[in-house]
Amino acid sequence: MRALLAGNRDGLVQFGWSLRELGWDLIATSGSYRALTEGDVEVSAIADLTGSPEMLGGRVRTLHPKIHGAILYRRGNEEDEREVAEHDIPAIDLVACNIYPFIETVTGGDIDPAEAIEQIDIGGPAMIRAAAKNYDHVITVVDPDDYDDVIEALQGVNGPRGLTLEDRRRLAAKAFRLVAHYDTAVAEYLGRDGGRDGGEGMGDGGRFPERLTIAMTRREQLRYGENPHQAGAFYTHDSVFGAPGGVGGLEQHHGKGMSYVNVLDADAAYNLVCDFDEPAVAIIKHMSPACLATAPDGELAALYERALTEGDAMSAYGGIVACNRPVDMAYATALRDVRSPQSGARMLYDILIAPGYEPDALEHLKKKSKDLRIVEAPIGDPRRPRLEFRSVRGGVLVQDSDLSRDTNFEVVSERQPTDQELADLRIAWVACKHVRSNAVAFVLDGVLIGVGAGQPNRVGSAELARAQAGARATGAAAATDALIPFPDTVEVCAAAGCTVIAHTGGSIRDADSIEAANRLGVSLVVTGVRHFRH
Repeated sequence: MRALLAGNRDGLVQFGWSLRELGWDLIATSGSYRALTEGDVEVSAIADLTGSPEMLGGRVRTLHPKIHGAILYRRGNEEDEREVAEHDIPAIDLVACNIYPFIETVTGGDIDPAEAIEQIDIGGPAMIRAAAKNYDHVITVVDPDDYDDVIEALQGVNGPRGLTLEDRRRLAAKAFRLVAHYDTAVAEYLGRDGGRDGGEGMGDGGRFPERLTIAMTRREQLRYGENPHQAGAFYTHDSVFGAPGGVGGLEQHHGKGMSYVNVLDADAAYNLVCDFDEPAVAIIKHMSPACLATAPDGELAALYERALTEGDAMSAYGGIVACNRPVDMAYATALRDVRSPQSGARMLYDILIAPGYEPDALEHLKKKSKDLRIVEAPIGDPRRPRLEFRSVRGGVLVQDSDLSRDTNFEVVSERQPTDQELADLRIAWVACKHVRSNAVAFVLDGVLIGVGAGQPNRVGSAELARAQAGARATGAAAATDALIPFPDTVEVCAAAGCTVIAHTGGSIRDADSIEAANRLGVSLVVTGVRHFRH
């Protein structure tokens, strides 16, 4: 029996030793050969088998008929057996190979494109694919974590000596997934200009190529999916453009493991606060904002208390708390000690998510509850273009993420809004982007005081926001995520006490809404931008 070893040196020497003890002959590529010989493992070099030296600066090592013939020939096939005998090709029965660290190289900072090209592995994927194709006869090992299991199977530790056909098939499937993942990263890198600016040129470039593959790695096997009868897992996108920030880079410091719903809600909460340059605190429940406060020089503790006491504290209970600044001791103390405005009980939360924690603040929060999930995640660049994916039965929808934040407001009413009203309006406009459509958000003095979400009609959402805000809506700003089709939405917001209202504009009845605003003495603003979130 003969094994070919190439690539990752992690655990390679012990793996080689174990194979040798089982009577296997070893051959290896140059780097692996050096590691094995330095570990006193008897091994032959690739050139000893092929009779050809490595050449072209290492670009050609294993691309040789004696390598691929040794891997691919079908044992027991009369014609294959005749040909390998004729050409003096010995069998290779196991291939342990890894691929150049392409993603790690191109995301490690500024890199010369020529160096990136040299990290595109040719021989490794070719050997892996060959071995995986011939899994009936060849064992394919692409993950050092599998070394021990393979050795135990070959030793017959848990049953008959050797790997079953099913074992080899599973290893082959893992190998093809690795190569597909790798090729996807290379394709993303080579198509990077089209991926960033949307340009279409020769081939199928651009953000939406004819054939789309996504390189992802499982981060966590979840306890279950959205409901206990559904299985679930969390995958992160391995982009050659680096991590985009957000929950894909989360680090959990405390509490129970994250669930499917936890990840969704944490993502929604963090995306909301990261959409503000100013300090911001938000509390999300079931993907919708219950509380939000932001201010140019706001302290997290004060923002949290304002968000909770002036927002929907009832819905906030059991929610996800997010902020866009590192957690300090004052904020940690408020999180532990502030009580519900309705019941007087200490607030209970599922998750805290922030870009960092001061050490004493983190230790203080850990004492709040053994189950509280305390999560840290990088903010990244919220303006950085990225794609969003959403599955439907039989397919996937792909779109650019909604990055618009700096919207130009055009006043179309007689009344002009004040500077403070415009400041609140901008907060409401960003907030409604994170609310399920049809969305209406009321904001007063930097605090979200009313939300209407997910209603079949816009006036229904306005009524919900009005009911939630109550008397606090006097002087508030209102924003809705699309156009106002009838003046009734303007009338509801004005009746609630709002003094300025923003919508996309473009309805055939815009004149009716403007007339209503003028009649009611409120400012009406159009944005020209829609923020649907279905």
